[in-house]
Amino acid sequence: MKTFSLKTADVDKKWVVIDAQGLVVGRLASIVAMRLRGKHKPTYTPHVDCGDNVIVVNAEKVVFTGRKREQKVYYHHTGYIGGIKERSAKSIFEGRFPERIVEKAVERMLPRGPLFRQILGNLRVYKGPEHPHAAQQPTALDVGALNRKNVSA
Repeated sequence: MKTFSLKTADVDKKWVVIDAQGLVVGRLASIVAMRLRGKHKPTYTPHVDCGDNVIVVNAEKVVFTGRKREQKVYYHHTGYIGGIKERSAKSIFEGRFPERIVEKAVERMLPRGPLFRQILGNLRVYKGPEHPHAAQQPTALDVGALNRKNVSA
């Protein structure tokens, strides 16, 4: 039996919309990363962008378990000596771009490299319930129904 390898021309990309309201961030991010990578398909090929296009709406309404909202810290470096900066998850949620919490969580679950940048382009995250991709006719994926732990009470 020969090993199957998917060609770029044979990739069948679908559009999926996920409502993130009340979902746990890490569990949502792992499902989104799997969909972006294409690992849910039987035709998965590691070196080809064979995943779906994923739209996440209501990103500002995701939840953390425990006390992560207050205690979790996101670091970034300015590039200068001693230029490490930190922000709590709570301050990001209250800030201008709360959707970055979901973006960073998904981004950090994907392997780095040129394919990473291509795959990350298939992710769209919106803080509100509206998105401008109705023309693509995305199918809804109910992440909360996949596992009872995906939704926080």
